[in-house]
Amino acid sequence: MESVLPSSDLRTDRLVLRRWTAADRAPFAALNADPEVMRYFPRPLTPGESDALVDRIEQQFAEHGYGLWAVSTVDDPFIGFVGLAWQRIDAPWAPALEIGWRLARHAWGRGYATEAAVAARDFAFRPRAEGGAGMTDIVSMTTVTNTPSQAVMRKIGMTRDPADDFRHPNLPVGHPLEQHVLYRLYRPATT
Repeated sequence: MESVLPSSDLRTDRLVLRRWTAADRAPFAALNADPEVMRYFPRPLTPGESDALVDRIEQQFAEHGYGLWAVSTVDDPFIGFVGLAWQRIDAPWAPALEIGWRLARHAWGRGYATEAAVAARDFAFRPRAEGGAGMTDIVSMTTVTNTPSQAVMRKIGMTRDPADDFRHPNLPVGHPLEQHVLYRLYRPATT
């Protein structure tokens, strides 16, 4: 069960999705430098690129009141991020609010990505008057080979229409990761 904490942080049974702190930067840089974590991305990030990503994430929080939350467990102060980010790439479905995640290897296989993604999904669909993003739909994208992330997308109720699959415009033609799938979820109708 997810609950809203002050400052739009979210809590699940095992996780806290929260704003970023200075202490998160070093473990995030290590996560982004791990070739296995980054295997579905063009390349690992340098520490400077990782810090710049945190700065962009914090800018989204400043602009929208939500973003890619840093994720903590009771035993681990930082395992990665899960949350919401506006995608404005050159694609037929953009701009759109994307739900996404990136966890450190030691946090894989425990259901954390799905658990946190459910909290972020529910926040996305919660009306603004109730402290949510008030969205009617969200998307998620990844390379066609990233079957673990596609499994999380399906577990949180997202579906894929192959007609929406696309070539990522920020990758060169012929790049092994250029072909992407798009999953989408619409806010459930209320009765």
